[in-house]
Amino acid sequence: MKVCAIAAEYNPFHTGHAYQIRQARERTGCDVILAVMSGDFVQRGEPAVADKVRRAVCAIENGVDAVIALPYIYSTQSAGWFAHGAVSLMKLAGADYICFGSECGNLENLLDIADTPVNPDHLQESLESGMSYPKAYSLLTTFMAPNDILAVSYLKEIAGTGIEPVLIQRTTNYSDDMLHEVSSALAIRKALKEHRSVAGLTPMRQLEAEDIPWIEQYYPYLRTYLLLSDRDELSRYQMFSEGIENHLRTQAKACDTYEDFLHSCISYRYTASRIRRTCLQAMIQLKKDEVKRLGEPDCLQVLAFNDTGRQWLHEMRKKEVKVASRFARVDYHWRDLEYRAALLYTSVMNEKKRREVLEREIGGAMYVK
Repeated sequence: MKVCAIAAEYNPFHTGHAYQIRQARERTGCDVILAVMSGDFVQRGEPAVADKVRRAVCAIENGVDAVIALPYIYSTQSAGWFAHGAVSLMKLAGADYICFGSECGNLENLLDIADTPVNPDHLQESLESGMSYPKAYSLLTTFMAPNDILAVSYLKEIAGTGIEPVLIQRTTNYSDDMLHEVSSALAIRKALKEHRSVAGLTPMRQLEAEDIPWIEQYYPYLRTYLLLSDRDELSRYQMFSEGIENHLRTQAKACDTYEDFLHSCISYRYTASRIRRTCLQAMIQLKKDEVKRLGEPDCLQVLAFNDTGRQWLHEMRKKEVKVASRFARVDYHWRDLEYRAALLYTSVMNEKKRREVLEREIGGAMYVK
């Protein structure tokens, strides 16, 4: 079976995602569309609008054949880490193609950039410093859009693997927060937060602002934890370096709201994304030595699948690829981290919803007819 893989967050799933899936299937002629999807926390360092199982089921209902979990440690990191985790799982899954969106729409240019030795996570800084590339990037040489940075990261990771890239031109701006016929995930999240209707923009049902965990709700815990924790202890956590723990503690002491805290933490050295991701590692209490112990991912954790996905999973097992269709079959260290993330994710929910999400977390993969 020919497999086309997509790295995704589906936060939430929207019409643009459905378009990408249709294009991927049409352009590759693949038998299976596989999504490698982020967990309950996403790359921005924020909670997803719905838990990973709900988002996975929605993806299956809208054209994906199987959804594989992208572990927390990759879901909540910069483009290089995110791409490394996603492509590692795609290779394990025997993917023939990787399909991704792009703002510039020029695969040749992106391949040229991917051939440079620059770390994708520092591409923007390199462009702003005047570094030139073999070919001009799109029409601008001083700005690189988020999906293109991810695209370069994917291209670096698939080099020499035989996985063929399939680029889909984005029809909307990633950072556009206005509602349109094809609205970005950012615009939909903003509308949900403002209690505006998103009917027709996402097939996800029962998305209500009061049921969604927003990052601001975690601030009382974050603030208290930063102020009560020993500086040396904080310095042992993932992403804590260059004395950032002192910076975070100072701002936490001074700021009563998450919005003020984030704004005060941002500087020439630290972006908003860096601050959010770093604070998330503190709340999860993820230490650097834990990350080293994880090693490389060697298991496909299945979140949801349909009949085609079931056939593909049968092939994977015949090839002796390690597949976990139940949470308990995931290796302990990976499973422990995922459950800690789920405990944090659900900590701001009412008890009924908290239990529902945690039960889905430890349950088996969802079969969708």
